[in-house]
Amino acid sequence: MARLTRPRSTELTTIVGSFANIQPGQTLQLTGFWRDHPQFGSQFQVVNYKETKPATLTGIEKYLGSGLIKGVGPVTARRIVAHFGLETLDIIENQIERLIEVQGIAKKRITLIKNAWSTQKAIKEVKVFLQGHGVSTTYAVKIYKQYKDEAIATVTKNPYQLAADIYGIGFLTADKIARNIGIAPDSEFRYRAGIVHCLSEAAEDGHCYLPQSELIESVIKLLTTESHQPTEEAIAQIIKDMALTDELIREWDENKTLLCYKPTYFHTEQNLAQLIRQRLEKPVETDIERVRDWINRFTASRKIQLSEQQLQAVETAAYSKIMILTGGPGVGKTFTTHTIVSLWKAMGKSIALAAPTGRAAQRLGEMTGLEAKTIHRLLEFDPRSRGFKRDSENPLPHTAIIADEASMLDLFLAYSLIKAVLAGALLLLVGDIDQLPSVGPGQILADLINSGCVPVVRLTQVFRQAQTSAIITAAHQINRGIYPTIEPISDNPVSDCIWHGGGHQPEHGVQAICELITDFIPRLGFNPATDVQVLCPMTRGVVGTRNLNTVLQQLINPPSPNKVEINRGGNLLREGDRIIQLTNDYNREVFNGDLGIIQNIDTVEQEVAVQYGERTVVYDYADLNEIALVVRQPKIAGWRSAEEQGSRGAEERFVQVLSPLPLRTSASLLATTQSYLGRLLAWCVTIHKSQGSEYPVVILPIYMQHYMMLTRNLFYTGLTRAKKLAIVVGAKKAISLAVRSTDDQRRYTRLQQRLLQAGLNC
Repeated sequence: MARLTRPRSTELTTIVGSFANIQPGQTLQLTGFWRDHPQFGSQFQVVNYKETKPATLTGIEKYLGSGLIKGVGPVTARRIVAHFGLETLDIIENQIERLIEVQGIAKKRITLIKNAWSTQKAIKEVKVFLQGHGVSTTYAVKIYKQYKDEAIATVTKNPYQLAADIYGIGFLTADKIARNIGIAPDSEFRYRAGIVHCLSEAAEDGHCYLPQSELIESVIKLLTTESHQPTEEAIAQIIKDMALTDELIREWDENKTLLCYKPTYFHTEQNLAQLIRQRLEKPVETDIERVRDWINRFTASRKIQLSEQQLQAVETAAYSKIMILTGGPGVGKTFTTHTIVSLWKAMGKSIALAAPTGRAAQRLGEMTGLEAKTIHRLLEFDPRSRGFKRDSENPLPHTAIIADEASMLDLFLAYSLIKAVLAGALLLLVGDIDQLPSVGPGQILADLINSGCVPVVRLTQVFRQAQTSAIITAAHQINRGIYPTIEPISDNPVSDCIWHGGGHQPEHGVQAICELITDFIPRLGFNPATDVQVLCPMTRGVVGTRNLNTVLQQLINPPSPNKVEINRGGNLLREGDRIIQLTNDYNREVFNGDLGIIQNIDTVEQEVAVQYGERTVVYDYADLNEIALVVRQPKIAGWRSAEEQGSRGAEERFVQVLSPLPLRTSASLLATTQSYLGRLLAWCVTIHKSQGSEYPVVILPIYMQHYMMLTRNLFYTGLTRAKKLAIVVGAKKAISLAVRSTDDQRRYTRLQQRLLQAGLNC
């Protein structure tokens, strides 16, 4: 085993290994061996390392000012080191009250630094513990904040608790710790955790339950190791035991198949069906002739004409406790919704407007001229109870409610909304059934429509003014399984839907997108920083979100002396970066899929301020894993563990010094490091994450690299996010595959069956 010694060359050295968060100014003593990488050349493979105190004034200053200690920024660090010199770290460790000797540091700041230093030491102990068990240290701060001084004891006693308590830590990380501390692979504790994990994984794919046979198969696959393979009988017995204690709920379906639910999913689905049944039992009494008279006067005064489908929708909305309005682009959903709002106003209704996302709510408000909110804000989330203030005991004070983008409603949000609607109120769900289903569990809109129990009006007539839009024409062609009519790119395009071949190789697609961003789109009068959104079918690959985000950030928000930057876990954040919220944060009132811009980074207080529309939200450094970071090609980049990426397995972390490269070269290199970019990024997001949003310009790369994800509704959803211009980049073969492929994957839900079993007049 050799220690790292600097080669005689003046070039920087590449090291490969697993590291905790490395801060500027840190000094590491590395032990390992040299090896030659076929692409990156000479590297030092680190087997183990230990941190030593910085030995120079410059090193100490960088160490203190790197953001390691809350309350100490670069300026304060410079003053402290100037006063205490090489004794600085010993002073902070043993005589911290002496910081009062430094100009500008008051007693209050000393207390803050003392607490931060103490916390940092405790967090470092957690990092060492995790690293000792071969687990990523990224979530050490979260673990410490959750368990405080009991962190190591809690993890040692029950590592699976991490998966339940801390966002971003999954079963695989907990299982790795469990194996390392000696928990047997056939322990009942491990089996139970594996069963819950498989049901949670299924929920991420949209399922509300799993048939027991599929659940057992998934659990065996998950828990099998080289030395142990669970038996079907053993897993079935654990499932039975968990059902007896209500940790799981089982029921037989109509085909005598045994189904397994997590309790919250079962009860929510059952209660939602019951709520809908109760609402539909008593229709609203309405004078339909009076409604028709109003419609005639309304349309005559505005010199407009409703189609037969639109007229049916407006009339139905006058008396339906729950109604669905669906249809594709250009068929008049917006105009019909506006007319329904006008009718409800004339009927004296108190109207509330809502949508699952902030952008969708904003569009709904602009369309109707009334205030619109996200559904979460409408229901008034209470951080103390971790629930909504509005429910069946405290319903919304409105007699008519519109929920737009209803295809995005998952099981839990739909239940929370309908539970909070007044008994006699009207509820209109507006959505496009041909778009992707909700990211969360369930397929609420489809189940309601397919049940036949809820009044549905589907608009199909494309109006004349909409027929001039190639985006709308192409979208309807895609829905019918027809290869869309898209104009090839030219210097003077006349269409709002353009195709750029981009070459057959994904690397060519990256270059094509860069050229569109830097040249073509600005010539058409659009601002790449504010008007353009790149949408991808998936995150991985050369034309996936991870790789493209790094390239796009370099183009759109390059480094500047005027922009503050910080490095967190190898990711570099810069003021001006576009980010996306990854979780529902009810305390801050920002939700999964919300896009924001980093306005300010405070390196002293260790806070990042993000602008979401008209609101500014402040994140502590420790909470930054809740947002996806737009990162540039960093000075220190690395392979991160797959657990940090939110995917299965584990990968070594790769640390390499990268110099700025020409665009064509960097795009190729970044393809080799794309797994490092473990988080979803926001200059480019997946089509799934774009649901409920619209953008002036959409660039949509479609390549055979994405073949596993290419489906008709995915392509359709991505294309219809564009308001003014859509540019499809990719091979005709991939586009043709997307058009032909229907999403045949069934979501396991039983809302439709529960409605039919309720005896409604469907």
